[in-house]
Amino acid sequence: MLNNLYFVTKLSPAFHQALLSFCRMSADSRLGSEVSRIADSEKSVMLMLGRCLPHIVPNVLLAKRERMVLHLCQELIPLILCTACLHPEPKERDQLLHILFNLIKRPDDEQRQMILTGCVAFARHVGPTRVEAELLPQCWEQINHKYPERRLLVAESCGALAPYLPKEIRSSLVLSMLQQMLMEDKADLVREAVIKSLGIIMGYIDDPDKYQQGFELLLSALGDPSERVVSATHQVFLPAYAAWTTELGNLQSHLIPTLLSKIEKLLREGEHGLDEHKLHMYLSALQSLIPSLFALVLQNAPFSSKAKLHGEVPQIEVTRFPRPMSPLQDVSTIIGSREQLAVLLQLYDYQLEHEGTTGWETLLWVVNQLLPQLIEIVGKINVTSTACVHEFSRFFWRLCRTFGKIFTNTKVKPQFQEILRLSEENIDSSAGNGVLTKATVPIYATGVLTCYIQEEDRKLLVGFLEDVMTLLSLSHAPLDSLKASFVELGANPAYHELLLTVLWYGVVHTSALVRCTAARMFELTLRGMSEALVDKRVAPALVTLSSDPEFSVRIATIPAFGTIMETVIQRELLERVKMQLASFLEDPQYQDQYSLHTEIIKTFGRVGPNAEPRFRDEFVIPHLHKLALVNNLQIVDSKRLDIATHLFEAYSALSCCFISEDLMVNHFLPGLRCLRTDMEHLSPEHEVILSSMIKECEQKVENKTVQEPQGSMSIAASLVSEDTKTKFLNKMGQLTTSGAMLANVFQRKK
Repeated sequence: MLNNLYFVTKLSPAFHQALLSFCRMSADSRLGSEVSRIADSEKSVMLMLGRCLPHIVPNVLLAKRERMVLHLCQELIPLILCTACLHPEPKERDQLLHILFNLIKRPDDEQRQMILTGCVAFARHVGPTRVEAELLPQCWEQINHKYPERRLLVAESCGALAPYLPKEIRSSLVLSMLQQMLMEDKADLVREAVIKSLGIIMGYIDDPDKYQQGFELLLSALGDPSERVVSATHQVFLPAYAAWTTELGNLQSHLIPTLLSKIEKLLREGEHGLDEHKLHMYLSALQSLIPSLFALVLQNAPFSSKAKLHGEVPQIEVTRFPRPMSPLQDVSTIIGSREQLAVLLQLYDYQLEHEGTTGWETLLWVVNQLLPQLIEIVGKINVTSTACVHEFSRFFWRLCRTFGKIFTNTKVKPQFQEILRLSEENIDSSAGNGVLTKATVPIYATGVLTCYIQEEDRKLLVGFLEDVMTLLSLSHAPLDSLKASFVELGANPAYHELLLTVLWYGVVHTSALVRCTAARMFELTLRGMSEALVDKRVAPALVTLSSDPEFSVRIATIPAFGTIMETVIQRELLERVKMQLASFLEDPQYQDQYSLHTEIIKTFGRVGPNAEPRFRDEFVIPHLHKLALVNNLQIVDSKRLDIATHLFEAYSALSCCFISEDLMVNHFLPGLRCLRTDMEHLSPEHEVILSSMIKECEQKVENKTVQEPQGSMSIAASLVSEDTKTKFLNKMGQLTTSGAMLANVFQRKK
């Protein structure tokens, strides 16, 4: 429950200063400094006029040009403000302030800064009552102005004037104005300014009853369609709101638990399709709260009263904390100073290492409530959702880096290890409870075990991945969790060597099941890897596996060989791979190997369109033709249809490539005809589409002398008429093959 006692904010001066840095002031120039000091006597008015008039008079004579008019308007700002401050008549003062806000039709960035600087100087001079009575009505009047620049001025004014307003007005009228603009204004720039001003308001608000309204505004801001607005929310509004929430005692009791429960609800409702955008929204908010949570843990530690600055202050490592998104997310700003933080960190590490967490309520909440809940949530994520795995991985990485190495080793890792229980005795049970197949594996590997990169940390990560690979393989479990780990780590070239170390362990493993998994995992490591590594580490490992005693291991290397053909340009390496694939296709021992042929056809269909053109023309298309011929002789209908279906997908994918006339006549068309022979007996729907493709290709070849193909558009694809395209795509909806891939057949080009 909220504390309803009267409340006054106690943010650190450094935090307040950082918050106010988001106000757009302009005191550096001559005019800026003139605007920022208001005359307070007859003598000072005379002096101001003496300073300003020499700049105004020459411009009056040149004021026909609009640029001069604007400059003249700016020069008038200090005079208007000075007069509005000192004039005895309220009506006249109101008129002068009205002139100030309407002085420039569409004030640009610099001009708005000048006006805001003047408003703040006015506010300092006249006090809260007159600011409420005289300046705020001018803002209210412009809240729906047709020009966004004027609405922008209003939004910025609300933040700039926040320190000078009566406290009741800050949390009522001004908050309502900003709320209305956030909900209704269509201009991204205006809503961005609103968010920054809301953050400044949060630094001064002192009404605990407004906490819930602030939370609803936060959710609206996080869900805003504009990236600018969301970014400003993370930089200004969220950390300022978190600081106020901390003082209310609601960070651990409401704000973080509510965001967690929203994530849990999303995952419960997302069994048939997760809203990844909302998940990102809530999780990124939690991530932005980590510095505030850590600051709270330090400030409420048993040693906080001992943290006095005296003598030599210890240094904080430059890389100790992740880089903050804004000064307001810097732990030293929240604490008050880098020196104070350094002293607290030294005591924090000592306490964790030697004295434990007894009586440390804020940290015990993190260890006993937050971490178990997060780990439970992680276990419910769909491991095949790359975006979710990435988001949670980044979250845990930031949490562990912020709370430090001792905390990570003694509090985070043990909780994951307790759940994962990696040991060979658990092989059977791991298939039963399935935890190794969950997102827990990649998030622990990539979010926790990558936080620190000393030798022992890297060894732990390698050992973990080796254990997961072994256990999943030996228990015949799905490999999705291992694949997700490899994809996430493989995105960073710094981990390529490490992943290859893990895979080599699999290559030389005594179990064929583990060797088979290693062979399949190579495909995932290749994209983005340097050709030098592929040449020295990947190719030799695959060649070793391709002569494995177990036939299943040899087959498992084919997708990786295919990916090398798709991603590498080094001629010598490509030739070695081609020779290996040729041995699979031409060695008599493989001629009746149905599963090997299936894997090769699938690989050709996947990599053919993007492979090096010579390889495609001299190797892929001729071998597809041979495979289609062989399949005509297959006597088992189920196998014949399966191969024919994969051939159909491969030919459909390759039809988007440029195919020369010779290749078309000698291999592509004959292969299609063989395929049609299979489909006539086994799948009439496919046969209709193949007949259309063949007919169009034949016409193209016949007309070749008259009509040259344009660009690199394929003969098959460029010739298919609109009617045929329509028939093809309509039929695809009824077929059981991968319609999603085939839907773009006639649109893609190479």
